[in-house]
Amino acid sequence: MKGFKFVGIPCGIKKNGHKDLGLIYCEKPASAAALFTRNKVVAAPVILGKEQIQKGKCQAVLVNSGNANCFTGDQGLLDARSSITMVSKIFNIPQDLVMVSSTGVIGAPLPMKKFETGIPLLKEELDNGTLEDFAQAILTTDTCRKIVKETGIIDTKEGPREFSIAGVAKGSGMIRPDMATMLAYVLTDADIKSEDLNSALKTANEKSFNRITVDGDTSTNDTLLCLASGGGKACIRDGTSLKVFQGLLDKVCFQLAKLIVKGGEGATKVIQIRVKGARTREDAFKAAEAIAHSNLVKTAIYGEDPNWGRITAAAGRSGAFVDQDKMDLFFEKIPLVIKGCWLGLDAEKEAAKIMKADEIQITLDLNLGDKSDGFLFCDFSENYVKINADYRS
Repeated sequence: MKGFKFVGIPCGIKKNGHKDLGLIYCEKPASAAALFTRNKVVAAPVILGKEQIQKGKCQAVLVNSGNANCFTGDQGLLDARSSITMVSKIFNIPQDLVMVSSTGVIGAPLPMKKFETGIPLLKEELDNGTLEDFAQAILTTDTCRKIVKETGIIDTKEGPREFSIAGVAKGSGMIRPDMATMLAYVLTDADIKSEDLNSALKTANEKSFNRITVDGDTSTNDTLLCLASGGGKACIRDGTSLKVFQGLLDKVCFQLAKLIVKGGEGATKVIQIRVKGARTREDAFKAAEAIAHSNLVKTAIYGEDPNWGRITAAAGRSGAFVDQDKMDLFFEKIPLVIKGCWLGLDAEKEAAKIMKADEIQITLDLNLGDKSDGFLFCDFSENYVKINADYRS
C-alpha cells in the first residue's frame, strides 16, 4: 500500500508471548476519518480518539491487544496520552497526528513499562514489518487474521488511475452493530479530502459493520478508522470518482465485516437474514436486527434445525409493524411459510439440507411494502460459552 508502513511485535502485554503491539505509519499526514462505539462505558483510547480525529489528519496509529485500557479512570487517560507522547517523540511527528487503540480485558491498567520498551522496537522494525504482522498484533480471541485488499480504477482525461483499499480488523466476541465492530482500519493510497472520506466511511459503515452481530454485546473500544495517504495517482474529487471510491470502500468494509462474523467466537455458520416487503426501512431494520440477535434462532441454526417459528416470533417482538397472516419465509429458495401458513414437514426436510452449509441466506417477506434491510450473524455454539467463561483465566 503506497504511503504506508506496518509493524507488529510481541512486547509482553499478552501472557502467551504472541504479538501484541502494532503500528500503522504514514509517510506523511494522511486524510483521516473515524467512527467510535456508542457504548456509554468507553475506553480511554476512544475518548482521546474523538479528540484527535477532529483535525481530519493522522500519521501514526498505535494499537495494543491484551488490555482494553477501559474503566481505568484518570490513570487510563494519562497512560493513553503517554503512549501518544512516546510515539510522537520516537517517530518525530506531532502528537495531534497520533491515534491509539486498545483491545483486551477491561479494568486492568496498561503495563506502561511494556510500552516504553516496545514502542522503540516498533521504530527499529518498521522497515521490515508487513500488514500481516500488524493484523496479528491486534488479535485477542480471534482465530485468524482478517485482511481484505481491493483495487479500483478512476477514469481521468489523462487516462485510467488505479487506487487501492486495504482493510484489517479484529473482532470475534462482544460484537454488536452499534457503530463499528471492535477494531477496524481501512487504508487507501487515493488522494481524497478528509470531509469526503468521512462521508464515505459513514455510508460504508451503515452497510457493513452496522449490519453484523455475533453476541449482541457492544464493545467499549469499537473503533473504525480510515486513512488516505494520497501516495497513489488517483485523485478523488468529482462525483464520478467519489462514486467509484464509495463502491470499493463499501466492498472492503462488507468483506471485513463478514470475516468478523465468520470468525465469531464458537461460530460454525454465517447467516444472512434479509427482511423485505416492510412498510418502512425502520421496520425492516428492527425485524432483521431482532432475528439476528435471537439466541433461540442462533442455537437452532447451530443445531441445523429449521425452526422457523423462532424467526417469525423474533420479528413479531421486534417493534416492527408485521402481520403474521401475510408473512413468507424462505431458507435460500426453499419456502417454509407462505402467507402465514406452514408448508409442512417435507418443506422442513428440504430446509434442513440447506442448513448443513457454512453460509445460509434466510429471507422474511412481510408483504406490507417495498422496504428492505438485513444483517449478517453467526450461530451460537457451546464453544462460545467455553471461550468466554475462560477469557480472563
